[in-house]
Amino acid sequence: MRRTLFTADHDAYRETVREFIAREITPHYDSWEEARLVDRSAWLAAGKMGIVGLAVPEQYGGSGELDYRYRYVVAEEIARTGTTSFGAGLGLQDDIVIPYIADLGTDEQKARWLPGMAAGELICAIAMTEPGTGSDLQGIKTSAVRDGDDWILNGQKTFITSGIHADIIIVAARTDPEAGSRGFSLLVVERGMDGFTRGRKLHKVGLAGQDTAELSFDNVRVPAGNLLGEEGGGLIHLMERLPRERLSIAVSAISCARAAYEWTKGYAFDRTAFGKPIGDFQNTRFALAEMLTEIDVTQAYVDNAVLAINDDQLSAVEAAQAKWWASELQKRVVDRCVQLHGGYGYMMEYPIARAYVDSRIQTIYGGTTEIMKEIIGRDIAKS
Repeated sequence: MRRTLFTADHDAYRETVREFIAREITPHYDSWEEARLVDRSAWLAAGKMGIVGLAVPEQYGGSGELDYRYRYVVAEEIARTGTTSFGAGLGLQDDIVIPYIADLGTDEQKARWLPGMAAGELICAIAMTEPGTGSDLQGIKTSAVRDGDDWILNGQKTFITSGIHADIIIVAARTDPEAGSRGFSLLVVERGMDGFTRGRKLHKVGLAGQDTAELSFDNVRVPAGNLLGEEGGGLIHLMERLPRERLSIAVSAISCARAAYEWTKGYAFDRTAFGKPIGDFQNTRFALAEMLTEIDVTQAYVDNAVLAINDDQLSAVEAAQAKWWASELQKRVVDRCVQLHGGYGYMMEYPIARAYVDSRIQTIYGGTTEIMKEIIGRDIAKS
């Protein structure tokens, strides 16, 4: 099926992204995976090339580019090269944290943080998940109490993407225990604040180079000027921005599924067994036909969702549909591709093996598949 999503400008940007990854990321990627940490030099290079901070307004050093198709291009090129640990950090920065600062920040906050974010000098994180809470955001126990011109922050967070590198972290905290869903606020914690410590760099199943950490806050004094958005509006702010986060995962998922398919199609017609390419066996052809069809059909939905978010029309339900379906499809496709690779599919020097372990988190973070179905089901029930 012919895609009409991208224009000549997007194609030109794709060449820039492709050249950037080939020069700055791919040559170092294996060593970063082994070290379980992408080097900060990658972020600085991304800033110089305009790969990070696309949506940062020009007055703060960014491109001011709100067309999500450019982020889609980056996701596809990351998937094509199998450099997903770096891509996960980029997705967090561009699709989650920067919109929070750009949408909710005061002029002073934007001037303080956005230029560094666009330059790749400031790496950012958002801390919602706690050891005892996952998708249940109202179960957050991290608390902050006002003390003069500061908030005193206490609590723990876990599974925090970019938690080791992060220079600023948006922390969801309970600021009024009597106010129910209106009792949560967002506070920005900065590197070096007394009482803020990082725990383990967590050893994950996949995305080895992407740093994920435990964070602790022990009487951290956060200036009142670091309150992001409205006091008591934290949960609303989070909910309003979850569709974009979930679309980001859907875009990554469909891009990775197609990359896995393309690698496997090439392998199937290069690899011979019983005197002919394995792609000439009916079972292999059927498997490739089924995967291609599922990918193309899903791609059409995700492409449409990207156009919808460009028009500020993507609903929470539509984002949930895109997220759970595309991420589950990615798992199915990658698993089948490993099978078609045979024993080589289990060897980490083949990109399909790394894609296999990297794919597993997609149906979990950003809201599990089960939570996505609950969101959709509730909407059905009330209609």
